[in-house]
Amino acid sequence: MRVFKKNDPKVIRAWTFYDWANSVYNLIISTAIFPIFYQAVTKSHAEKNGLVREINGDSVDMIMFFGKEFVNTELYSYVYSLSFLIVVILVPILSGIADYSGTKKRFMQFFCYLGAAGCMSLYFFDVENIEMSMLPLFFASIGFWGSLVFYNSFLLEIADKDQHDQISARGFALGYIGSVLLLVTILLLTQVLGIMPIRFAFVIVGAWWIGFAQYTYYYLPNSSHYIAREKKDNIIWNGYRELIKVWKELKNYRKVKWFLVSYFTYNMGVQTVMLLAVLFASKEINWIDDGEWWQSSKIGLIVSIILIQLIAVAGAYVLSSLSRRIGNLRTLMLSTFIWVICTIIAYFIDLPLEFYFLAVIIGFIMGGTQSLSRSTYSKMLPKTDDSASYFSFYDVMEKVGLIIGPFLFGLLEGTFGNMRMSVLMMMVFFIVGFLLLNYTRIIENKTVAPQN
Repeated sequence: MRVFKKNDPKVIRAWTFYDWANSVYNLIISTAIFPIFYQAVTKSHAEKNGLVREINGDSVDMIMFFGKEFVNTELYSYVYSLSFLIVVILVPILSGIADYSGTKKRFMQFFCYLGAAGCMSLYFFDVENIEMSMLPLFFASIGFWGSLVFYNSFLLEIADKDQHDQISARGFALGYIGSVLLLVTILLLTQVLGIMPIRFAFVIVGAWWIGFAQYTYYYLPNSSHYIAREKKDNIIWNGYRELIKVWKELKNYRKVKWFLVSYFTYNMGVQTVMLLAVLFASKEINWIDDGEWWQSSKIGLIVSIILIQLIAVAGAYVLSSLSRRIGNLRTLMLSTFIWVICTIIAYFIDLPLEFYFLAVIIGFIMGGTQSLSRSTYSKMLPKTDDSASYFSFYDVMEKVGLIIGPFLFGLLEGTFGNMRMSVLMMMVFFIVGFLLLNYTRIIENKTVAPQN
């Protein structure tokens, strides 16, 4: 078993660099280029094939999926929800195996390569064969989120807890910077110079993800530096046994338990906003394509996305710094309160300038909320030799929320014919999350030592 030194700068740098590698999926595939591409091709297909319907006075673009009509973006939400369901089922099994066999990095690599292959396969997306064309999006999502379970679990092993906030923020910052650089490069090649079809962007994303991840894999250890544990008779169910064990142990750590509940709630809103913000803007904002450049949907959506990413870098560091002054939970409460304000604004806006203003606010709190949530959880955990199982539990909570969030978002859109009622649902998630964070803070203040 390879033993490595904790707090090794090379290992920490390699760990944070995986954010640089995989964040291009999050920006270009799930947030920017592909959602715009998907909306454009499915809208055109609906108009050409008489699939434009009226729901509650709103014209909506439908798509046929296995013989049934769905709102185009409703189907998009359901595919993501299903991918998260698969992750929830698979990851407990694999993370339990990883803890017993020391194969975290191998599983991380497997999901990385699965996700990258899914990205590359989107090159062949064909709305006429939508059932098969949604599979690459499905597998790319599984690969991205599956790899993060094992990636996050390494944080406890590579650095002391007092460094987690800074390291986590550095990782998110690298991810935002790298993904923006690639996005700008793709826009230069496809929109400015016009020398590359937009479909090639999906291939580039997969290659970037695989290529830069090799730096991370070179330095991360092949097995945990914790002593390997004895395997149970049926290793397949080890993961579920570990989750049950974690759940029982959480009864002795009320602060950790209630933080997980609060994270489950507000993160449903954060991740759903990240997945569907571009589709919301493309459908609900009154863009003027023959007006000024900033009023055009084609340019305005990309500009707002880049704006969000760049501001998110600063936001991650600002909230990390603020957490050192007022504490992690208070900082997360502040960011969650701002998310509530954002959903209220989103419900009422319909002009491009209003959306740009909202994008600035979202960008500032988005990166900080994610990085601080990850580091807060890692700092709360008791010292353990099954970190992958604890982070598996964290990710299961996250993914169950992601199953519910996009599913309800799509369901409400299909019912009301627009996304504004779905936005109000996000507000409820953030309000409840804020209240639960406050309860967690009260528990923290009352707790002198962990209850054992």
